Amino acid sequence: MSGLDAFALLRPWWIAALPIIALLALRAAWRSAPLGDWTRAVDPALMNLLSRRGAVLGGRRQANLIAAATAGLIALALTGPAFERPDAKTFRNLDATVVVLDLSRSIAEGGRLKDARQLAQGVAEAAGTRSVAVVIYAGDAYLAVPPTTDRDALGSTLFALDGDVIPDRGSHPERGLALARRTLGEAGVIAGDVVLISDGDGIGEAATREAAAIRDRGWHLHAVFVPAGTALPKDAPRPDRTALERLASTGAGVTADLGAPGAVLDRVGASTAQHLAAGGYTVLAFVDAGRWLILLALLPALVLFRRSA
Repeated sequence: MSGLDAFALLRPWWIAALPIIALLALRAAWRSAPLGDWTRAVDPALMNLLSRRGAVLGGRRQANLIAAATAGLIALALTGPAFERPDAKTFRNLDATVVVLDLSRSIAEGGRLKDARQLAQGVAEAAGTRSVAVVIYAGDAYLAVPPTTDRDALGSTLFALDGDVIPDRGSHPERGLALARRTLGEAGVIAGDVVLISDGDGIGEAATREAAAIRDRGWHLHAVFVPAGTALPKDAPRPDRTALERLASTGAGVTADLGAPGAVLDRVGASTAQHLAAGGYTVLAFVDAGRWLILLALLPALVLFRRSA
């Protein structure tokens, strides 16, 4: 793991405060310039006299810059710069992904199985160092690969999958989703992603209930739509993207197409810190260094309380 992989920003939206602070500091410094254009508008002799009598008070540009530095350090602290704990591997089961691959007839014989397998491998790669499991289904569902970080073994299994692996004919995505939910539950996963790769066939009320159950556990169900291939048998069920998209929406996830899976890969590839943030479990995997930046911000802040002579 590189040093960059071990670093994360727990609250990155606070970065937006930095340019705002910079603009306010520049504006304050400009407005507090010592005398501005008055030195050219007032007779020099009169200006000197007023200065000696203490009637001319310049601005405090330096104080404004110190205040801006303090605010900037506070904003950086609020972004939550964090480093992965040395024992973070102990908590790998906090964040995991389950790929649910449709091997029903419309996929296995439709000419898009190879593309679907490659996408499943792409999802596993996007998950980074997190555990990935693979569930396959047709008439019934089976756990093809239990949660693992061994991408080579996972890739070998995916390469061997075809339409003859599952003897049960039909298409029951709800069984695949139920097995994915049980797999995440048995592993004690806190932040889980389920990625359904399917053409949308067989989606009904049972699948919708499973999607809602996944959402209620705090996990996300994403879907990748597999369109019909040129070899799709005439009597095979037609793809149904609308049903698949509705299912992903119920599961608090996103939908993408096989040819453009970026939206799903981005969600799966989000950092562990981002996945755990919603549940407040980031403290288990990361050490927040923001508190030390807050202490550092006290140093320039103390200058603001210095009494003038």
